[in-house]
Amino acid sequence: MTLSLQQMSDRIELQDLVTRYANAIDARAFDRLDTVFTPDAYIDYRAMGGIDGPYPKVKAWLPEALKHFPSFMHFVGNFDFQVDGDGGSGRIACFNPMVVPKPDGGTETMFLGLWYIDRYRRTPEGWRIVERSEQHCYDHGMPDWMKKALKMT
Repeated sequence: MTLSLQQMSDRIELQDLVTRYANAIDARAFDRLDTVFTPDAYIDYRAMGGIDGPYPKVKAWLPEALKHFPSFMHFVGNFDFQVDGDGGSGRIACFNPMVVPKPDGGTETMFLGLWYIDRYRRTPEGWRIVERSEQHCYDHGMPDWMKKALKMT
């Protein structure tokens, strides 16, 4: 299959968009997410124990939710993008190791596997996410106390 220059450009721009999201989250630079989401975007993090709602609500929740984790990384890949004019969709794999504090001291690392299910819109500023939901794939090493708190048991 031969891709046009526009198709290659769209794919590279969408890969940059989802990578920019991961880097902003990992840097705890939540204002950088303004270049990732449209102001009216809908985000659903419930599959991995988070909240859902409009982008401004979720953006305000992120610093509070993530402050409990000393460190984490979001590795994204297996990009599957479908573009139709100025809209599109995507399914992106995310491998997310997170350091978790133990209630009795110390830390442990859990590993989360999830899929981002996205819808995109081309804007004058470039591609943006208009809808993102998480799809749980697996968790490894998640402490039982955390599973209970997230109601994942």
